[in-house]
Amino acid sequence: MTTEVVRIDKKGRLLIPKKLREKAGIEEGGLVKLRAEERGIIIEPVESVADKYFGAFKVERWPDDLDEFLIRVMKEWWAKKDM
Repeated sequence: MTTEVVRIDKKGRLLIPKKLREKAGIEEGGLVKLRAEERGIIIEPVESVADKYFGAFKVERWPDDLDEFLIRVMKEWWAKKDM
């Protein structure tokens, strides 16, 4: 387990050291999920819906917002499946 001590600035921000970001798969511009637990806060990367289902659908032209498109397509698929 890698442990680092960092300082929180006056706006509540902290800098996650590069080696910890790399180990956790957290990239610049990526989203993280924060979860409060008894002993502290857990920070986890949020996997993109687009990354999770990449290659599952064949389309002629990719939409501008791929995550939104995939969520809509999956909802339509589930609605048809329940019929």
